[in-house]
Amino acid sequence: MPSPKRNQLTVVLSLLLSGCTSQITPARDADVPAGPALENTVLESTQLEDTAENTDTQFTSTLSAEDQVEAPSGNQEDDTTPPVSVGLWQRVRNGFQLDHETDRRRVKWEIEYFSKHPEYLDRVVNRAHRHLFYIVEALEAHDMPLEIALLPVIESAFDPFAYSHGRASGLWQFIPSTARTYGLRIDWWYDGRRDVPDSTQAAINYLQKLLKLMGKDWLLALAAYNAGEGNLGTAIRRNKREGKATDYWSLKVPRETQSYIPRLLAISEIIAHPETYGIELKDIENRAYWTKVNIDSQLDLARAAELAGISSKELYHLNPGFNQWSTHPDGPHHLLVPVERVEAFSLALAELPATQRLAWKRHKIRAGETLGTIATGYRTTVSAIRATNNIKGSIIRAGDSLTIPMASKAASYPMTSQARLETDQKYYESKYGKKPIQYRVKSGDSFWDISRRFNVGMRELAKWNGMGTTSVLYPGMELAIFNTSISSAPSLSFVPGASLEPRQDVIRKVNYRVRRGESLSLIADKFNLSVNKIKGWNESLNGRKYLQPGDKITLFVDVTVTE
Repeated sequence: MPSPKRNQLTVVLSLLLSGCTSQITPARDADVPAGPALENTVLESTQLEDTAENTDTQFTSTLSAEDQVEAPSGNQEDDTTPPVSVGLWQRVRNGFQLDHETDRRRVKWEIEYFSKHPEYLDRVVNRAHRHLFYIVEALEAHDMPLEIALLPVIESAFDPFAYSHGRASGLWQFIPSTARTYGLRIDWWYDGRRDVPDSTQAAINYLQKLLKLMGKDWLLALAAYNAGEGNLGTAIRRNKREGKATDYWSLKVPRETQSYIPRLLAISEIIAHPETYGIELKDIENRAYWTKVNIDSQLDLARAAELAGISSKELYHLNPGFNQWSTHPDGPHHLLVPVERVEAFSLALAELPATQRLAWKRHKIRAGETLGTIATGYRTTVSAIRATNNIKGSIIRAGDSLTIPMASKAASYPMTSQARLETDQKYYESKYGKKPIQYRVKSGDSFWDISRRFNVGMRELAKWNGMGTTSVLYPGMELAIFNTSISSAPSLSFVPGASLEPRQDVIRKVNYRVRRGESLSLIADKFNLSVNKIKGWNESLNGRKYLQPGDKITLFVDVTVTE
């Protein structure tokens, strides 16, 4: 994901939109199966980031004019587009520019791993089919290696709703600070990190900047996208002082970055020669899946889906940047619509009366109410109420009436940020077999304090609530807390969507070898266990302050809870 301090751009885009083994919200079926080559989840960010994630300010890119990249002319085919018959995968192969270095041990490991898990590639392809064509066109427009089209495979598993513990989001896993630097807007209504065209252009801008900084070396640029340009610069300077080579393979880089480049090269090699590795790639048509349609002003997304003749869920997957039940009051005033539905949508929208673009309610102001409390009650914002009612300040009077834009009660909004969180929490409730504790945040609370109080992992706590561990907690905020500990004689396990009966068959004894930099807390988070349970199973740990690399510990892992 890109970041001035630590960019995490897991090297694999076009291969599809499936799930990385990192803690995305939610991880479920998108995850890469745990294996030796992929044991370090890509999306677990450890970088420091700004905490001002939710603001109503639109940030302007600080890039110079020469660094700014123009978007391709849209998802419209032109004379330069290869014929549809070529197939999109062949077009991607034709655009490969990097040496896949298949003689290197780390690349071989990754190839072997992915070859043994074709189901992961199938899931990624299923996700990639909506947006891969656009990404390929955008990269081709700037003569960039089409291996980069596969980066989202590693970064987000081509899931535009992917979210990491480090608060990286979207296909390209931008953290808030880097997103704003590259012109992506983040506020209550909209998150540009999840907008596929906007985030793709931001990623291209950032990668081109890194390419210049890294002396036109693509492997170094991609490593910097993952590790952060500062970290990579430090590694390069260290090697120079020691008289060593400064290519990617010679550098001492963070552990995650050690597998990042080999993983991208491995995925690229498999796409280049799927038959060699026993992989049957699902076809993706070499044509636009969607077209950008101007809608002029704010529009209820359930109404938009109805006009387009598609499901609300499909509309949100095409337009994942929208957080709420409608488009942003201040724009962008466009939607991505499936190519075959554009004409019907445009005609229906043109005939839609302005009064039916949104649902409205007349609200009579009661004593003690503020614009903030009213906005919260109707799932809207103060700025939207001000604009609708031509209010310049914050003063309102009891007895007056306001016109409130709001979500339609009769409509479905399955992919708003709140709806996704509710769905995730129902999933966890089913998985753990119990309802969560509802905890109200107090002044001075932190994720660390709360996680210790309830004996749960800090990352788990953040994930359950759709947040990152560096997100800001506010007094009065309610957090859902699931007690995930299993009994000392492990016995209970629950499968999403199934009856909540105890299952012995999903508990596995794991003899785990401690890796460098790991602590009991990190291992507990990795396997959704508590530190106390691990200590209970390993008497040798009692009284010890630290683990050493190579230590062996026994774990009893519920495989339906571990991602």
